[in-house]
Amino acid sequence: MMPYRFSRPLRLALFALATGILLAMCLLPSQDLPGAPGGDQLHHLVAWFVLTMTGYILAPNRRIAIPAFALAYGAAIELAQRLTPTGRHGEWHDLAADTIGVAIAVAVFPLVRRASARVIDAV
Repeated sequence: MMPYRFSRPLRLALFALATGILLAMCLLPSQDLPGAPGGDQLHHLVAWFVLTMTGYILAPNRRIAIPAFALAYGAAIELAQRLTPTGRHGEWHDLAADTIGVAIAVAVFPLVRRASARVIDAV
């Protein structure tokens, strides 16, 4: 079964889980996070790409709502990082990386959707 055919409550719960994991990763003190290759902006780009693609996979017809939410969520997290005493710092560069990750997902998703439709039709 394709994920977009899951019940709406299940799809919302899965997307909430993804946003919750991302929130935790962004607000935990940086020394508590495991090391990962690449820089902070690369991590942001990849995280927001994955968040946006997850949203599109769960709700493919929400072409504007998913990226709009992802961008607003990124801005809210950067603001929260500035306001919380976790040693994290909200930065414009991070928000720019979030935006690039969302934009790549917006550009890539139609290609993925067409390719998956061809695979499903072939089966």
